[in-house]
Amino acid sequence: MATPFYRLISGSFVLIGKEPDGDSVRFRPDNPADLQKLSRASLIKPSKDGSVQLRFDAIDATELHYGTAAQPFGAEARDALLKEMGWNSVTVKPGSTTVTAATPADIKGAILSKAAEANGRPVSFVLVGDHATVPTEKMHKGWVHLDADLLKRTMNYFMLQSANAYPTFYSSLADELRASLREVALAARGAGQGIWAEDSTPLFKLETAGDIGPTSHHPILPKLFRRATDYLKDVAKGFSGNLSDWINAHESGSRSEDDKVEILGLGRVPLSSLVEQRNDKVAFLPDLMDVVFVEK
Repeated sequence: MATPFYRLISGSFVLIGKEPDGDSVRFRPDNPADLQKLSRASLIKPSKDGSVQLRFDAIDATELHYGTAAQPFGAEARDALLKEMGWNSVTVKPGSTTVTAATPADIKGAILSKAAEANGRPVSFVLVGDHATVPTEKMHKGWVHLDADLLKRTMNYFMLQSANAYPTFYSSLADELRASLREVALAARGAGQGIWAEDSTPLFKLETAGDIGPTSHHPILPKLFRRATDYLKDVAKGFSGNLSDWINAHESGSRSEDDKVEILGLGRVPLSSLVEQRNDKVAFLPDLMDVVFVEK
């Protein structure tokens, strides 16, 4: 059973020469050895400047650069995150997503992490500024208890509260944390702001890349967007079948697309069983607030 205890790793968040988005920035630990305390640390591969790419736990912002593909609100999500983290100005190279200048050059902070995911990114809750100083009463023999009060200080919580990211919960997240994050995400959805104003996850058109691209103005859960994008590429190469068929056809191998999913009241099912073709549209059957993806 997942626990709410995490390693606290201090360091700096860096932007220049990087491609941040709404749920991932690069982080340079003050002590690189701290990363070795994480589960699956052998998968973490720091770049030459010592920074590592993070995966923000429990959230998924719309894609800004999935290869050459992108989603609506990707830039808005990135800009909202970087502003909240403390960058006063950020310059992005025209026609790209690479940062060429930023003020300040970096931001001090910390991450709360237990493990790296399959691609070597530390799965993290992100703290910046004064919030990165954790009260001693939350420390227990090298671990930090991430409770509801500390959770509200994280950038992860901010991105859900401000309707700049989708909730995307994994089985590695403790039940009490998921409950708090689900509550704030439900409130944001109820207010109809940000991504929720045009969210099309329950039923979205999927005939061409433009149907889910940046000019469509209809965002969907990024996990579905990535699969839909790759599916359309394979259709162009001759794949015969719908999105559910494609996901099911890619359920094994080095990159399994058919995630195992736990649904409240249904138990564990494959992702492909939750996607249904309806003429030229695709339906995602469950309420995504009730979805928990099984960590790979």
